[in-house]
Amino acid sequence: MSNLPNCPECNSEYTYEDRGNFICPECAHEWTLATNSPLEEEGLIVKDINGNQLTDGDSVTVMKNLKVKGAQSDLKMGTKVKNIRLVEGDHNIDCKIDGFGPMKLKSEFVKKN
Repeated sequence: MSNLPNCPECNSEYTYEDRGNFICPECAHEWTLATNSPLEEEGLIVKDINGNQLTDGDSVTVMKNLKVKGAQSDLKMGTKVKNIRLVEGDHNIDCKIDGFGPMKLKSEFVKKN
């Protein structure tokens, strides 16, 4: 078979190459050999639902109703979140939401304001 690298996100062995990028069909992660990890010189690269890069201190809007374990109600679509902090992991945004308290969100469910 081929000697392509495994996906750095999900460790899938089914990666393929397309125009100089490696692509994982299981988690849709794209990377080049130069950027084999999500950490670059600048730090963690996190993108919102539209592909805009997020940074610490940004304000975002929740783009989907999200169920919250242990909460009496869902986090509603359109909820604005101020002063986010980016972290590594599956839930890559740490924030504090009025009425909910400290939360961890996935960047794929938010839009940069």
